[in-house]
Amino acid sequence: MRRFDPSTSLLAGMSEADLRAELAALQQAYLQLGRGQQVVTASYTQGDGAKSVTYRQTDLATLAALIRQLQAQLGIVDSPRRAVGVKF
Repeated sequence: MRRFDPSTSLLAGMSEADLRAELAALQQAYLQLGRGQQVVTASYTQGDGAKSVTYRQTDLATLAALIRQLQAQLGIVDSPRRAVGVKF
């Protein structure tokens, strides 16, 4: 099995501080989405008119994959994915 190589990752070149900050943000988003607290669209009206903000909704699997990739880049886990096993 091929081992994860941080020097060839798409995240290579990012500072450790930036990677850790992104990891923390993704983990927080994962928890919020899992608890149903992630805002997708919010609208409100005030004196100068209606305002609206929209966030792209993602899913738990996508967030989990990004978290594992960052953890592998930081050396927290050995590989961003486990080998797929086949049982007969």
